[in-house]
Amino acid sequence: MSETDLLSAGTALTDTHAHLDDERFAGEIDEILKHAEEAGIRQILTVGESPESFEATIALAEKYPQLFAAIGIHPQQADKGTPETLARIEQLARAHAKVVAIGEIGFDYYYEYAPRPVQEEVFRAQLRMARRLELPFIVHDRDAHDDTLRVLRDEAQGHKLRGVLHCFSGDAAFAEGCLELGLHLAFGGTLTYPKNAELRAVAATVPEDRLLLETDCPYLAPQKRRGKRNEPAFMRLTAEKLAEERGITLEELATITSRNAADLFGMGQTARIAYVIRDALYLNITNRCSNSCVFCAKFHGYTIGENFLRLEREPSVDEIVKAVGDPRNYREVVFCGYGEPLLRLDTVLEVAWRLQQVHSDVRIRINTDGQANLVYGRDILPDLEGLIDAVSVSLNAADAASYQQVTRTPFGEKGFAGVLDFLRTAKRYIPDVTASVVTYPGVDVEAARALAQDLGVKFRVRPYLERAS
Repeated sequence: MSETDLLSAGTALTDTHAHLDDERFAGEIDEILKHAEEAGIRQILTVGESPESFEATIALAEKYPQLFAAIGIHPQQADKGTPETLARIEQLARAHAKVVAIGEIGFDYYYEYAPRPVQEEVFRAQLRMARRLELPFIVHDRDAHDDTLRVLRDEAQGHKLRGVLHCFSGDAAFAEGCLELGLHLAFGGTLTYPKNAELRAVAATVPEDRLLLETDCPYLAPQKRRGKRNEPAFMRLTAEKLAEERGITLEELATITSRNAADLFGMGQTARIAYVIRDALYLNITNRCSNSCVFCAKFHGYTIGENFLRLEREPSVDEIVKAVGDPRNYREVVFCGYGEPLLRLDTVLEVAWRLQQVHSDVRIRINTDGQANLVYGRDILPDLEGLIDAVSVSLNAADAASYQQVTRTPFGEKGFAGVLDFLRTAKRYIPDVTASVVTYPGVDVEAARALAQDLGVKFRVRPYLERAS
């Protein structure tokens, strides 16, 4: 397939790892991006790996629509991973929507510029940060496969992880260990080196939905450009080799890997405010949450079905009402997206009021974790009276210890008591109250059912849909 064919097919390659802030690209970014466009590379994730590069990396991503950013402390820079620097990474990631990942982070035993214990401490801190931020992470692993897998397994705590092994260099056993954790594997120019037959064999068998491409430019140019400064346009050579190894066309590989990049990093997609499931309209008004439930879909990707839900910003009341359109087209309108809707209580109330002013018979439901009273320090349920017809509350456990384990609530022992109180009180103000539980392994569904019965509310079981490893 020619380059013209690739472009005319509308297919786009995505470079998931570049260092465009590197001084070797100084003054040439526009030209570099033009070359990338001509080669069919439509999106690039540029990575700031030291405190000195964070702002420059973010500035590049915000200047060019095809660029996105990741920031983190590289293991070679681990001695700079102070509490102040880690706090700065978190603040920048929260403040800039174009920061879509934490990284690159991990171990480097080839260049041991920082002691191994320091590398591990900073690695773990950033993995936990990524989980708090609900962002994926990018792992650097050089000559450290065993320790990398050990730390990742420790931090996973038996759950799936959202991240990628950048510039994958391990064998089949290491690949299998990473895949079992839910991770993606990204391949760069080293895949084209003649001596790397084993690496090509691994890349040929990675599950389709875990496969990514990258350059790591200005480093690791493909064989035909080896010894030269690498750049995103050269990733096409890697893509051609990988497509050959997997026995598919370049166009097919581009579709697969760009879809995976969009799913993992949320690159290049516009989030939906309103989306339909069966005959109900769901409203995605925030990605913030009170809890961090272990089964939540957001920890595995940014899509529900075909609906991409990672918001770059929270929509206004006017935008939400416009997205609803005519609510009579749906059985009900449900506040339920990738976050906890009652964290935007005033917005929920205003949207509900405006919808009812136009169509008084519209049915409005809220899906919530039941922590709103703890968030606001008061009983917010009277505010919902007359506006909300139904509320579904995520109970998810029958006792406080299990609730903490499943939801990872920041409210500690108050969290479970808070959700029980919310359910009891909700019956006074809302006609239809349901407690729900997800069939996550270890959850005692029947005990939760009995508890809901004691509370005098309806009960619903929601199946736990684990992504295949």
